[in-house]
Amino acid sequence: MTHEHDCHCGHDHSHHDHNPLSKYEQAFSKYNMHLHDEQVATEVHKLLERCAAQYNTPEVWKYLLSTVELTTLTCVDSDERVLAMVEAYNRYADQHPDLPPFATICVYPNFARLVAQSLEVEGTEVAVVTGGFPSSQTFIEIKTVETALAVRDGATECDMVLSVGKFLSEDYETCADEISEIKESCGDVPLKVILETGALQTAENIKRASVLSMYSGADFIKTSTGKIEPAATLEAAYVMCQAIKEYYAETGRRVGFKAAGGVSTVEDAVKYYTIVRELLGNEWLNARLFRIGTSSLAPRLVKAVTGEDVKFK
Repeated sequence: MTHEHDCHCGHDHSHHDHNPLSKYEQAFSKYNMHLHDEQVATEVHKLLERCAAQYNTPEVWKYLLSTVELTTLTCVDSDERVLAMVEAYNRYADQHPDLPPFATICVYPNFARLVAQSLEVEGTEVAVVTGGFPSSQTFIEIKTVETALAVRDGATECDMVLSVGKFLSEDYETCADEISEIKESCGDVPLKVILETGALQTAENIKRASVLSMYSGADFIKTSTGKIEPAATLEAAYVMCQAIKEYYAETGRRVGFKAAGGVSTVEDAVKYYTIVRELLGNEWLNARLFRIGTSSLAPRLVKAVTGEDVKFK
């Protein structure tokens, strides 16, 4: 991979390399890949035991509202259901001008236009899942066209899924090329790469997938689709944030972190906040670099901050 991380044009440069796999191994060699799952779990436990309580405050809860990606990704989604969620969010935001807006509304790509036309809250983006979500098992041509159509319809952020099967087969070149091509389809729209950390299973695989995704042009790396178990875990978040920190030190490029899948309580959200703050620092504590994708957390955070019961779905 040499210094290909300096180029995010999305084009495949691998045909210039007589040994395509060597560039990926070269990139991996710059990072600490000697991770042990038990050690990671111990480090996470110690970090949260030491720091989490101090961040479990109304001020942090209020900040966390700005990280929320209000999400609906079910097979029964319809224009009526998605519109009802957006309108409920519009009403909530109108009634609470003192609270930060949610980061995004996140939907399937066929609803991008509907959300873009009905969303009235300044500062909230239109996010879509794309590229054959949630399995990523389809043709790259379909992945790129789906992405381009969603952006045409008003998507301002795209979330794609790493081709996990190919990654586990060590076909890093195909994984990297797909991310680059989908990033090219996004244009200036930020791209989040979902690692599906539950399927990757080991800390070392999560670290490799993080590095590969960032070098291939990911603007965010994201834990999971929420469609398989385990979904987001604190251990995966810890490894991903370590990778982001090391990547920034190596390249000077800041990549965002998104926790998604099973983040349902205020206490959960505070724990992810703690990991981001302690590992990455205050520079990552903004909506450009830290997100939580959720459907159930949003009303619980609102209740913690305002005492009010709010329903978005």
